[in-house]
Amino acid sequence: ASGLLLYGMSMLYGATGSLELSRIAQAIYHQGGDKTVLMFGLVFVVAGLAFKLGVVPFHMWIPDVYHGAPTAVTLFVGSAPKLAAFVFVIRFLAQALEPAAVAWQPMLILLAIASLVVGNLAAIMQTNIKRMLAYSTISHMGFMLIGILAATPAGYSAAMFYAITYMLMALAGFGVLLALSRAGFDCETLDDLKGLNRKNAWYALLVLLVMFSMAGIPPLVGFYAKFAVLEAAVNVGLTWLAVVGVVMSLIGAFYYLRVVKVMYFDTAQNTAPIGGCPGAKTLLSVNALLLLLWGVMPKTVLDWCVQALQNTF
Repeated sequence: ASGLLLYGMSMLYGATGSLELSRIAQAIYHQGGDKTVLMFGLVFVVAGLAFKLGVVPFHMWIPDVYHGAPTAVTLFVGSAPKLAAFVFVIRFLAQALEPAAVAWQPMLILLAIASLVVGNLAAIMQTNIKRMLAYSTISHMGFMLIGILAATPAGYSAAMFYAITYMLMALAGFGVLLALSRAGFDCETLDDLKGLNRKNAWYALLVLLVMFSMAGIPPLVGFYAKFAVLEAAVNVGLTWLAVVGVVMSLIGAFYYLRVVKVMYFDTAQNTAPIGGCPGAKTLLSVNALLLLLWGVMPKTVLDWCVQALQNTF
């Protein structure tokens, strides 16, 4: 990923004569660069960024890394770096390469559709929760790309709002799995969550909030995050893409609701008591309840995103 990105950056330098984001944008706008080299550089940059986001077809590392890493590491890898990757994408595409939006928008459309389809359909077949959440991540990044490819201030702010929302959902989701694990036992399969409501109703409620938010069920913040990016796509004439997003979201709701069904309606296979640190339980509770609070009052956070991007550009 870094090699592709650096190769693309070298081509952009060759085409525009600068590595400063504003000067690259000016050179493209005034058509002073080599168009062939510029387009090749653009393709390599988008591919490098797609690797870092983990979108299809550059997603092959995500399920294995999420599954193979300890849950504590997965919690970090699956949350904060996605926000950093979003900033990377915004800096490159929305700032340096904004005059070439007509060239990179079709690429993002293909990446977004492929991520939504592959991520949701592959997640349905998973019995390991970490792998399920890995494919879920791929589909969520597809949603985030929909906001970016709108190439409007509203789209960029909606994409940033989605990235922050996803980070909160991932932290809460993997955090609960970490809290339910103990020495010699990792909670990472659907069977491990069977009957969780009878063993610890509060943890079951936290998982329910996370799953409902990821599925985009109101009034949780995941619903408004999806609505914001789809609205940005509709406003630029990409109604058909918004329809694809809605259909894939409905399909994705199946595997999220399956987790809830397992917790509340299945019989527990492991009757060992659930311990855990009170401080961690409090932190996870605040994290999960934020998903509900921000869903009720999303405009505040969205305004923060708008102001942040205005200050950036």
